[in-house]
Amino acid sequence: MGVPITALYAGILALLVTAFAINVTLHRNKLKIELGDGGNPTMLRMIRIHGSAAEYVPFGLLLMALYEINRGLPSALHAAGVALIVGRLAFAAAFWRSAVPGAARGIAAVVTWLTIAALAVLNLWQIG
Repeated sequence: MGVPITALYAGILALLVTAFAINVTLHRNKLKIELGDGGNPTMLRMIRIHGSAAEYVPFGLLLMALYEINRGLPSALHAAGVALIVGRLAFAAAFWRSAVPGAARGIAAVVTWLTIAALAVLNLWQIG
C-alpha cells in the first residue's frame, strides 16, 4: 500500500524546508557568517526558522504515513498536511519580521503541536 496523501505533503514540506535552508545560506553569505549565528539576531532567526521546521516536519510526516498505511481517514490526513504547512509558514513569517515575534510565533507553534498530537491520537485510536 502506498501513501500518496503523505507523499503530497512530504513533497511540499520538503520544498519548504529546503527553501528555509537556502535562506540560511543566503543570509550567511550576506552577513559574512560562516558558522553559527555570529551573534547576529537576524542570522539567529533565520537559523531557527529552518531548525524548527527540521525538528517538527519529519515527525509529523512519519505520523501521517503511519496513519495512512493503517487506512486512516483521507480528510484527516489532508487536514494534518495543510495544518503542518500553515504552521511552518506562519512560524517563518513571525520570525522573519521581528526578533520578538510575539503571539504569532506562539500560535504557529501551537498549530504544529496540536497537529502532531492529533496525529498521535489518531494513530493510537487505530490500534486500540
